[in-house]
Amino acid sequence: MSEDVRPRLSVVIPAKNEAGSVADQMAELDRVLAPLAPFEVVYVVDGSTDDSLRELARADRDWLRVIVHEESCGKSAALLTGIRAARAPIVATLDGDGQNDPAYVPALVAALESGGPEVGLAVGQRTRRGDGPFKAAQSKVANRVRRAILGDDTRDTACGHKVIRRDVFLRLPFFAALHRFLPALVKREGYGVVHVDVIDRPRTAGASHYGFLDRLSGGILDLAGVWWLLRRRRRLPAIRYDG
Repeated sequence: MSEDVRPRLSVVIPAKNEAGSVADQMAELDRVLAPLAPFEVVYVVDGSTDDSLRELARADRDWLRVIVHEESCGKSAALLTGIRAARAPIVATLDGDGQNDPAYVPALVAALESGGPEVGLAVGQRTRRGDGPFKAAQSKVANRVRRAILGDDTRDTACGHKVIRRDVFLRLPFFAALHRFLPALVKREGYGVVHVDVIDRPRTAGASHYGFLDRLSGGILDLAGVWWLLRRRRRLPAIRYDG
């Protein structure tokens, strides 16, 4: 895509060591996103040590842009890098493992746009997951606890399927697990959140980068931090200039 053509939609994909999913994911995006053209895909390689860059070079799409973190900084940092680089006012996010079916992106974009400017985020909520039963059970418990504490009215914040207004994302406070708390933080900024049911697919290549203890130890502190942020938000004054 020409640099002079501003995309309608940017798709940001944060990924670490997901070379095995690149070819199929790019082919799917080529087909599914055609109705949303002009679009771009910003693929952030987060310190990968596999053949991700080689596979991305083979993909050879004019709408594909690749950004590399020399060292892995985590999913939220990769999202921030990608969304800062995005050229469209609306950004869709997908995980790089291929479990998020891009066929749902148009529905998420439509849900966001139909809500008007007061809606800042459309969230995919999985009705069926491609993970095993143990991981699904972990997520179910974590989501219930999070909803009870934060009151974000979102059943599944960990789903990679999200569509957000770029300017709204860039207002949010950044921390390492930002991507898990987007609904609560977007509401904190005064914007609405809408939901679209999606179905995840099983992983066909690579391995998960998250373990149970990693999620538990960091998740408790992050939840407490977001709870504090929500209660420290104060309404900003309306300003009028006379003369």
